[in-house]
Amino acid sequence: MARPAKHEEGPAVATALPEVAQHVSPAALPVSDIGRLPHAHTSMEEALDKGLKAAVAKFTAGLSPIALAAAYTDWALHLATAPGKQLQLVEKAAKKTGKLARYAAFCAAHPETPQTCIDPLPQDKRFRGEAWQTWPWNVIHQSFLLNQQWWHNATTGVDGMTKQHENVVEFAARQMLDVFSPANSIATNPEVLHKTLREGGWNLVRGWQNFMEDALRATNGAKPVGAEAFEVGRNLATSPGQVVYRNHLIELIQYAPTTDTVRPEPILIVPAWIMKYYILDLSEENSLVRFLTDQGFTVFMVSWRNPDAEDRDLGMDDYLSQGVMAALDAAQTIAASDKMHGIGYCLGGTLLSIAASAMARDGDARLKTLTLLAAQTDFTEAGELQLFINDSQLTFLEDMMWNQGYLDTTQMAGTFQLLRSNDLIWSYMIHDYLMGERTPMIDLMAWNADATRMPYRMHSEYLRKLYLDNDLAEGRYTVGDAPVTVSDIRAPVFCVGTVRDHVAPWHSVYKFHLLSDTDVTFVLTSGGHNAGIVSEPGHPHRHYRIATRAEDAPYISPDRWMAETPVTDGSWWPALTDWLAARSGDPVPPPPLGSKDTGYPPLCDAPGTYVFQE
Repeated sequence: MARPAKHEEGPAVATALPEVAQHVSPAALPVSDIGRLPHAHTSMEEALDKGLKAAVAKFTAGLSPIALAAAYTDWALHLATAPGKQLQLVEKAAKKTGKLARYAAFCAAHPETPQTCIDPLPQDKRFRGEAWQTWPWNVIHQSFLLNQQWWHNATTGVDGMTKQHENVVEFAARQMLDVFSPANSIATNPEVLHKTLREGGWNLVRGWQNFMEDALRATNGAKPVGAEAFEVGRNLATSPGQVVYRNHLIELIQYAPTTDTVRPEPILIVPAWIMKYYILDLSEENSLVRFLTDQGFTVFMVSWRNPDAEDRDLGMDDYLSQGVMAALDAAQTIAASDKMHGIGYCLGGTLLSIAASAMARDGDARLKTLTLLAAQTDFTEAGELQLFINDSQLTFLEDMMWNQGYLDTTQMAGTFQLLRSNDLIWSYMIHDYLMGERTPMIDLMAWNADATRMPYRMHSEYLRKLYLDNDLAEGRYTVGDAPVTVSDIRAPVFCVGTVRDHVAPWHSVYKFHLLSDTDVTFVLTSGGHNAGIVSEPGHPHRHYRIATRAEDAPYISPDRWMAETPVTDGSWWPALTDWLAARSGDPVPPPPLGSKDTGYPPLCDAPGTYVFQE
């Protein structure tokens, strides 16, 4: 794989963000004429079609009404021609009605009974409070759960439906039912009702004030309440270091050593570009970067540019060449090392897997190890996000991005909120608007509000080639003129999944075992996609499982692996550094920050300038 030319910028590159935009040479990453004139090669007829869909998308949060209609038509027609399924649903409705009636009668005679007729799903926390277990609230929430269960039966198991349409209809039905959950109403939520009576309604006054403040901030594009207490460079992303390389797409940060000696192989971290990089360098006490440097590693981090309409034609190849490979070249040169440790998180892990596969194909053996954090290489079990990935929905989404040149941060946030609506939408509304309280802002929440845009071409390629067509897992994904395959990777792999991950479900992450032909150490940690990764030592209630499978060992299914692998209390971070240390050379004096003589002079202090782009 050809290496990109080194930049020719010196330390005099501007320090203020507007000046950076002026000083970064367009030659660093050419932008096509289409990027500047997005409609230049589009016919009038095609522009009309795309423009209409883009306008509709603004009112549907990017969801295609045609795709939804197709799913519901598929369900309705197949259910209408399935008399056996209809009879089964009638029988279930009658049984549930009788069950609820008997339960209501029993509860009326025994108001304090702890008994239930249906238990909520493990992740459903809406009805766990003691008030919900007393008459009549127990009957109210049990009625809702029985209704929810019936609709699940009604929208699944209909012969002839495609699995994609079944998932969409079941998900949409669940979303609509959640709107009418008794937890969302003052009159049917005993916790809200008791608080309202106790405070004489002042909780609702505060809730209205909270609502108006949130609405005003959303209208003005401001960050959530409390986020102003967290500032990048002051109490976020504070690990000392230098930006040692910059092109149109990335800034590369080299962090200052905190030990007298370091391992000779530096670590290159490739974060996702859907958010700012500093989730792995949050506060001082939960920074993975600080933990790695304290364990004697030289750490480099990619900080991605926040793209705008001009960058509409940046594709996956650009993120590979101008992102991973450019950073790898710079880090290797500065550290004067023939070998590197690669760590990739989420989308960054997927991209790093592609880079490692291409490097292995081309005989480039610079990666000594590969660490993948909540990253997928096989997308056949991509979780509920897969609901939004079909050809009709993608075409609709692409037309929306085509019109503006990128996928906006609010559009991405809306999708992820839908995936966890009970946790991210309804629980927030109950707590902040009905209870009249405020959820305290923490560093992880402040980072979560600092999203980035996604270029039109890159996001389209990512969704189609990986999510929709699963090209990487099936050997069709090309880098250059030839396909790449994960099975070419020979470097040992440390792979981390998280138990409650809605973005990269751990069963999907685990599928790396099926694709790889190398030693894989798999870790399953408590927490979700973000909190499971930011799991510093000393964090309470953390645990993980870890086991290594040799390249020639037989495959074990994920559920069997989980059942057979013992639980270890605490953070998995020390397990990672122990694993890296065992695959590293003896400590040596740390390299300098940057290398002016080889074309990589320090440009500015960490956290750099790209992280401040709005």
